Amino acid sequence: MKKMMLGAAIGVAMLAASAAASAHVDVAVGLGVPGVVVPAQPVYAAPAPIAVGYADDWRARRDWREHEWREHEWRRHEAWREHMWRERQRERWGY
Repeated sequence: MKKMMLGAAIGVAMLAASAAASAHVDVAVGLGVPGVVVPAQPVYAAPAPIAVGYADDWRARRDWREHEWREHEWRRHEAWREHMWRERQRERWGY
């Protein structure tokens, strides 16, 4: 009986050692009746929305045009003032 227990222990030890030595091997036994195979649904990701047109409204464009017009008029006024100043200097100094 002792010999049989010793043999069983050695056998289990050898099986454990061989399992550890071949740990990268995958052994699988599957039993059963194959069922219905359904393919997986495809993954759909919606594309990013594309913005078309102006991002601002008409009031922002009106404000920008008004700003540009005021700057234009200011430059025109400054040019007139510069011109008049030079004319006065010419009259004053006579050249």
